[in-house]
Amino acid sequence: GGGAAMEAAKGGFVLSNLAEVVERVLGFLPTKALLRAAWFAMLLTGQPLMGSMGLLQGLSQYPSEQLTFISFCLFFLTARKRNSKETAIALEKLLPKRCQVLGLVTPGIVVTPMGSSSNRPQEIEDGEAGFALLFPRIDGVKIHTFHFSKDVKNRVFDESKFAEAGLKNNPDLRVVLLFGYNSWKPGATRFLHQIVNPLNEKSIILAGGQVESFTSLTSENNNVQPGDACGVVGLAFSGPQIQSATVLLDQDVADERTAEAAMQRLKAANIPEHNTIGFMFACVGRGYRHYKTKRNMEADAFRKFFPNVPLFGFFGHGEIGCDRIVTGNFVLRECNDIKDNLLHGYTTVMTLIHLGSAK
Repeated sequence: GGGAAMEAAKGGFVLSNLAEVVERVLGFLPTKALLRAAWFAMLLTGQPLMGSMGLLQGLSQYPSEQLTFISFCLFFLTARKRNSKETAIALEKLLPKRCQVLGLVTPGIVVTPMGSSSNRPQEIEDGEAGFALLFPRIDGVKIHTFHFSKDVKNRVFDESKFAEAGLKNNPDLRVVLLFGYNSWKPGATRFLHQIVNPLNEKSIILAGGQVESFTSLTSENNNVQPGDACGVVGLAFSGPQIQSATVLLDQDVADERTAEAAMQRLKAANIPEHNTIGFMFACVGRGYRHYKTKRNMEADAFRKFFPNVPLFGFFGHGEIGCDRIVTGNFVLRECNDIKDNLLHGYTTVMTLIHLGSAK
């Protein structure tokens, strides 16, 4: 009944936010029952599922054939998470071999506990935290990862790599999420421009930001140490049924009224809200520091206008995005030949991705 659902939601919140006590808590929670309900919800709705890193133990109870419907796993951990590589390896072992995994380490996260619209999205800026987003296979939608690392010997980026990564000559490409890492390295900003500028087209949604590091990319050789260089990792969503929109909250957005006005712009895009996921990429200088100690301001504003869309994301060191809608050829504002400015600081980028109608 409703009481059991409430307890499951509470359990999911605890497991998602108190990583240091997960092992102890798992001894007292009906993890298997909790997971069974969550998997069922994902299979029914096609919605991406948020599962805590702490639920790896529960996930391992499931036979691998029951996980074959999972096509992609995206996870974020806070920068204080010491065992991020071990978590990535454990996830890759549990999930089917053809399931891609992309793991990122960030200063803070944004998460909707258990991925349920009944739960309030949380901006977690302090302490250890993490989440995994598991995408089921969806007819007509292709999700794939890519990785471009800076070549110290060659200042010019070879744009033929875009085609190899499915980012060029792909008429079904709708959304590209980009994550720069080691942005403090010399030449990192210039390299990010070399990646972003050719993708700055009105028919593609670009969103993301600068993270601390990436800890997992299944298409990469595990012996490669990305910490030695700077680069960009990301994922691309292709499919004619995908619709998406982004809005940029700049430095002037500093209270409840202006935050909600930005969400109204996103709402005006008329993106269908079923089978849709929200992403929030915010500067580490925003959050409660920016809103004069008031916590969760932007996530709460999002929920007010999108009560049935789960929200995920992170606090990072720079943001990628602009005001833009992609539903066919329609865009949010009149565009001229001047490219949008996509690289920002001290801002928040809110993104909606609709993955098509549930069958």
